[in-house]
Amino acid sequence: MSLRSTLSLLIPLLLCTLLAACDQQRIEKLQPGVSGEAEVRQQFGEPVMVVEKADGSKVLEYPRQPEGSTNYFITLGPDGKLQSIRQALTPESFAQVQPGMPQGEVRKLLGRPAKAQRFAMKPDEEVWDWRFLDGQQKKQFSVTFDREHKVLSTATADDPRETMQGGR
Repeated sequence: MSLRSTLSLLIPLLLCTLLAACDQQRIEKLQPGVSGEAEVRQQFGEPVMVVEKADGSKVLEYPRQPEGSTNYFITLGPDGKLQSIRQALTPESFAQVQPGMPQGEVRKLLGRPAKAQRFAMKPDEEVWDWRFLDGQQKKQFSVTFDREHKVLSTATADDPRETMQGGR
């Protein structure tokens, strides 16, 4: 294996490890009931999406896909103070994804996917993938949607990038 190909494998792994460590440090600097939106944005940056709820609370989305293994939802109460930080890519969240669930509900539950794709042989279906860690093992959770944008099926497998790297 050449130095260039070795580096191309190690750099993304190193970046993911650093991102996870940085996220933990960011989380530790925030205090529920004390930290406000400005502090959250100072630690995490601009969210990819902000959902404002009827009660005045907000949910800020911070996905770490496609290279990371987490997607964070940070909830601010009506008073603007941190209520909770939820890592969305967990077995408990995946178990909530059920056949017939609308695509928008899956997006609210798991956050932005690492990849969305369609296949020529099944043009009425779309597959979304999220990368996550099961212990130290890199995995991928996939959801297949039908033409009406409802969950058709789900699957969990080893992250195909790991399989491809091992087979080189």
